[in-house]
This record gives sequence, C-alpha cells and structure tokens, in this order.
Amino acid sequence: MRKHILPVCWYLLLVSITIQLHAQNPLVRNQYSADPSARVFGDRVYVYPSHDILATEGRGRVGWFCMEDYHVFSSANLTDWTDHGMIVHQHKVPWVKPDSYSMWAPDCIYRNGKYYFYFPTTPKDTSYARGFTIGVAISDKPEGPFVPQPAPILNVRGIDPNVFIDKNGQAYLYWSQGNIYGAKLKENMVELASDPVVLGELPNKGLKEGPYLFERNGIYYLTYPHVENKTERLEYAVGNTPLGPFKFTGVIMDESPTGCWTNHHSIIQFKDQWYLFYHHNDYSPTFDKARSIRADSLFFNTDGTIQKVLPTYRGIGVTNAQTQIQIDRYSHISDKGASIAFLDTANKFQGWKTVLDAAGAWVQYNSVDFGKKNPKSVMVRALSQAGNTLQIRVQGINGPVLADIPVTGGNDWQVVKMSLLQFKPGRQNLFVISKENNRIEIDWTSFE
Repeated sequence: MRKHILPVCWYLLLVSITIQLHAQNPLVRNQYSADPSARVFGDRVYVYPSHDILATEGRGRVGWFCMEDYHVFSSANLTDWTDHGMIVHQHKVPWVKPDSYSMWAPDCIYRNGKYYFYFPTTPKDTSYARGFTIGVAISDKPEGPFVPQPAPILNVRGIDPNVFIDKNGQAYLYWSQGNIYGAKLKENMVELASDPVVLGELPNKGLKEGPYLFERNGIYYLTYPHVENKTERLEYAVGNTPLGPFKFTGVIMDESPTGCWTNHHSIIQFKDQWYLFYHHNDYSPTFDKARSIRADSLFFNTDGTIQKVLPTYRGIGVTNAQTQIQIDRYSHISDKGASIAFLDTANKFQGWKTVLDAAGAWVQYNSVDFGKKNPKSVMVRALSQAGNTLQIRVQGINGPVLADIPVTGGNDWQVVKMSLLQFKPGRQNLFVISKENNRIEIDWTSFE
C-alpha cells in the first residue's frame, strides 16, 4: 500500500471537460452507466452512477461486469444533464487491486462542508478483506475533485454502500454481502462507530443487495433489489429506526420485461416531487452487463406505502420546444403501425428513431415547453423512401394542428422545415402523426 495520498492537483487531471446531455430515458446518452445514486445538493440533482465498459482480453473479465472509474452528472431541471467527467479511477486509489475492474455501485453524501463518496471494490491487500470492501473519497465540491483515503473502511466487507444521516445527526452506513448490513458511522464519516448488524426482517430466499434507506414522515424505508424469481425487482421494507427491524411492505418496480438481470436504484425528493432512479440495458439489449441509468416519478399512497413505478421511455423533466425533441422516448404510441428502432445498430449510442408504417399511426411526447414567445416554424429530421406527410398536433390526437410537413421520397435523411399554422403557448403534449400509408422514419423534431 502506498504511504501517501496523491496531491489534490493530480486529481484535477481526472476531471474532463463537462459535457451537456439532453436526456429522457436513459439519462446518460454517450456511455454506459448503472447503479445511480441520486442526491440533492443545493438546487441541483447530482447522480453518481457506476460506469460499465465492455471487457476485453486483459481488461476485465469478458462477458462479466467491468468497471474501472466513476463519473458524476448533475441537472437543475432533470432534463439537461452535465457530465462533470471522471472523479475516481481504480488506478489512482492507493489500496485498490489495479486489475480488478470492480468499481461497483457507489454513493455520496454531504456533511460539515465536505462531500463523501463511497465506493466498493477489491483491495490488493487481503488483510483488509477477502473480496470486496468499501472506500471513501472526499471533496469540497459535489462534482469533485475527490481525493481517495489511503485505506478502505475497516471491518466492512461487501458491496453497494449507502449512507444515511438521521435527523439527530447520526450517520449510518449500509451495504450488502449475502445479507444487508448496517452500522453507525463516526463523525469523521470514514470509520464505523458500531459493530455491523444484519438488517431484518427481510425475505430470506433469493439474492438481496443494493440497499438504499430514506426517511419520510417518520417512516424509515429500506429499499433494495431482490431476486424473487430469476431477475431482480425493487422492493421495500419499513421500520421505526434506521437499523430496523424492517417489515417487508411491497414492490417498487417489477422485474425487467426484457430480462435485464440487475436493477439498482435510489430515491429522492426534488422540488416537491419524489423520483426513482434505476437502470436498464437500453443501449445493450442483448448483453445485460452494459446498462444505462433511468428515472421516473414516484408516488406515495396516503398510508405511506409506495405506488409501484412503471418504467417509461419519457422519463422525467420538461423538454424545451427549441431543442431536438427525441420523440422515440415517447409517452404513448399507437397500437398499430408504430415502432421504435436503433438509428444505427453498429453504434447504438446514436439513439433511436420512430417508425410509422400506416396512415393514422402516431406517437405522443408529453411535457414540451413552448414558452410564451410564438415560434415561427417546426423542423423534422425524417426519411421516407416513398414520401409521406407528417402532421404535428398538440393537446390530443385530435387536438389543434400546428403544421403539416411533407417529406419527399428518397433514401437519405432530410431536415424539413415548415411554418406553423398556429401556436399554443405553455406546456403541451406533442403528437406526431403519419397521414399516409408509406413508411416514414423520424429522428427528431424541433421548433424555432
């Protein structure tokens, strides 16, 4: 083990130029991401996910999870996300086994002017732990730079750290290793203040991992992924104290309909609305070790139980009408003649396209902010070999028509611009409709 922490200036080199991402689901559109830990710091939401990469010979275990670093993302409106770049890398943490590629699900918390980033991975010195243990990196800012501590937290063996600070100021660390464990943290946030305890009374059958604890109206919610059958679903249990006992209460999100084996989540309240952050393998539908983070709104019943969250493409946030509106991240779609496909199957990060194959086929995209200033025109990027006309409406499938956009036949994508027939100010639900039976593919639409 190295004797000294590398200087802060070294870690400044890890932070890349920020990248702006306009996102629905998945939130991150230029890389794989998983295990999102969302936190509200000030007037922004920060998300600390793990970073899936594809293993190759000599770089991780081919066909398995492979992670070597962490990024942090933030947003003030839940639509425009900034990638603040890399904050921690396995090669720059003194105690980490350099070829482990096991920088799994992290968390971050604020206390006393510092931000504490918790991450699990494999130590090169097995005297700390055999298998995984949990380390801490500390920063003055939520986006870093973060400086790792020279050693992991003693007496902790496991993965998926989660930190909770109770109303009385006591901090707790949670993690998983077969069972779900909890312990008090000292004021310094890098040492345990009590012996670990197994949290009960949770389901005994099947894998449990990824604990995330929060409090609402005096109820402590312990949430976690659990393999009830073959893949993970998100469940929760409630208790009267941060260390339980907890009573299993319900399911937050069902198993993946496409068979993604894992799910991992966090739950926050931001501007009077609760949100569930989770992951799915959107960009890698045939390989569920390359995942992407998502978010959807979460609601409580009057008795404090959680309503089951149905995953959506549309996700959260309000879309500015002047941006490129990715209608393939739809709110609703017609039962016949409408589908979604990758723009480029060789480069799935290019995103998706909407395909309309019949007259009257439509796609609905909710919460578009047109503002108060009257846009003059609408643009669409589309392709139709035989030609077609798209109709743009708001409010409903039979709502006001904003424009009819003729798309001439051809084999190439084209951007077509048309003047608006009328304008509806404020937030609208957008409808894009095929007027003819000829196949048409739509990448995006935008107003100016």
